[in-house]
Amino acid sequence: MLIAGFPAGAWGTNCYVVAPAAGEECVIIDPGHQAAQGVEETLKKHRLKPVAVVLTHGHIDHVASVVPVCGAHDVPAWIHPEDRYMMSDPEKALGRSIGMPLMGELTVGEPDDVRELSDGATLKLAGMEFSVAHAPGHTKGSVTFRMPELADIPPVFFSGDLLFAGSIGRTDLPGGSHAEILESLGRVCLPLDDSTVVLSGHGPQTTIGRERATNPYLREVAAGLGDGTAAPRRGM
Repeated sequence: MLIAGFPAGAWGTNCYVVAPAAGEECVIIDPGHQAAQGVEETLKKHRLKPVAVVLTHGHIDHVASVVPVCGAHDVPAWIHPEDRYMMSDPEKALGRSIGMPLMGELTVGEPDDVRELSDGATLKLAGMEFSVAHAPGHTKGSVTFRMPELADIPPVFFSGDLLFAGSIGRTDLPGGSHAEILESLGRVCLPLDDSTVVLSGHGPQTTIGRERATNPYLREVAAGLGDGTAAPRRGM
């Protein structure tokens, strides 16, 4: 398994390129602000051919490069229907202007081929399987992607802005809900095996076991408390 990730743009959003191995087809996860160049460099380095872009949610820091990346490789983008509007109207998703200079650098809108994700679906792309879980709270259409354990490789969990190392996503933007993100943490994250590698939308990788033991939000949810005041939250 090949997973190449890099932080991109003004918000340092993690973009991931996932493939069975070098020289094969691949999937691109969350090509955000100023991610297109990093995507192209990663594809060239590992001799990869994209077959799809998949999105954990619709915030501009995760989708800003969807149009150029999909257009360059003629591939579809997958997003949950409740977040689809954000690709064309990023300011509405934030409840404020993100600034004219920054907006001038972005190509907003949808790529030619947009497909919608649903809870419990399994995407079979590039010879790999991604299990989709709807995980609202950061946005109404937030999802996560889980890949099964393969040989000596532990399961991999792309958490988007649901779960970070030591924290969780913010819930104060339009579509955010503190109660919903706590429910999503309990329903989606807590059942995962401790060995599961967590690759989140921002910050370093971690594991479910580490977060179960140290993340104040996940610990409170597991204990049935979960008032969500334990630590500063992250994400855009």
